[in-house]
Amino acid sequence: MNKFFRLYMPFTRAGIQSTLMYSINIIFFSLSELLYCFVMYYVWLAVFDASDGQNFMGFDMQDMVLYLFMTNVTAYLTMSQADSAIAEEIKDGSIAMRLLKPVDYHISILFKDIANPIILFFMVFLPMTVCVEIYRGVTAGMIMFQPLNCLLYLLSGIIAYLVSFYLNMCFGFLAFYVTNLWGVSMFKKILLKFLSGAAIPLAFMPAALKNILAFLPFSSLSYTPVMIYMGKYTGAELLLNVGLQVFWLIALIVLCKLIWNRAIRRLCVQGG
Repeated sequence: MNKFFRLYMPFTRAGIQSTLMYSINIIFFSLSELLYCFVMYYVWLAVFDASDGQNFMGFDMQDMVLYLFMTNVTAYLTMSQADSAIAEEIKDGSIAMRLLKPVDYHISILFKDIANPIILFFMVFLPMTVCVEIYRGVTAGMIMFQPLNCLLYLLSGIIAYLVSFYLNMCFGFLAFYVTNLWGVSMFKKILLKFLSGAAIPLAFMPAALKNILAFLPFSSLSYTPVMIYMGKYTGAELLLNVGLQVFWLIALIVLCKLIWNRAIRRLCVQGG
């Protein structure tokens, strides 16, 4: 085990150093996401004001505020850039040198990719969560923070990140066929925002569509962890949804290996 970490930890250190070099990008991206949250806050405030009661589809306004901020933070934390890394290495030819190294390609990409969530956990998640919990405590007049829900959220969030990573790895392997993924990546990000419940809670969607989206792996990315944090999933429902996350993680790992075995035969290096 020690040998394993000695072999792959340099990839994480390199990823952290690379991310910190452009820390100003994280700050401005965080500010833009914060602005988005406040815009959506007033949109949903108008929706609740226009509704007959204080409860809309099982959510009150306090729930909606918590959902908005935590969904964006979670999407940010579980975001993987594996597809971009693969596409860039194929584009500049550096993948050839990576494949010559005595390391597993998938694991080396994973250890480099986890640098982002590690940094974002401290720079974004912790301060944002503290602010949201202060807001909840002030509006409710009591401490609303649930340590157990937070721990379960973090566990679910780790699984969500791994699901996101392997989903993006599968997507990134398209670069072996189309070379440049930029346009397709933009479409993927917009589609995932809707399918994962980041734009609109799945609970607000028609029952048939909600059931389909809840089963697909996209709900595992942010919707499931946030619903756990909010205490909406408990007991059997909690076990079912975390189990679904684990199922999709295993399925995507297998799919990733299958695609890799076929895609590597089509490697065409342009640079290098």
